[in-house]
Amino acid sequence: MSDKVYKKIDLVGCSAESVEKAVEAAIAKASQSLHGLSWFEIKEVRGAIRDGKPTEWQVTLSAGFKLD
Repeated sequence: MSDKVYKKIDLVGCSAESVEKAVEAAIAKASQSLHGLSWFEIKEVRGAIRDGKPTEWQVTLSAGFKLD
């Protein structure tokens, strides 16, 4: 069968360093229990501010994986 079906889940990654590190954290953690993650889509970027400076990046993303 050549048809493919994917499941999409939402994740939120956080990092004190950057948006990219927040994405990497979310995908790395999800990869520990989900197999076959194959794509992601950033839905929202936000952060925390302390003393007038960004202190944390928070990224909401959807990640997809193929169902067996």
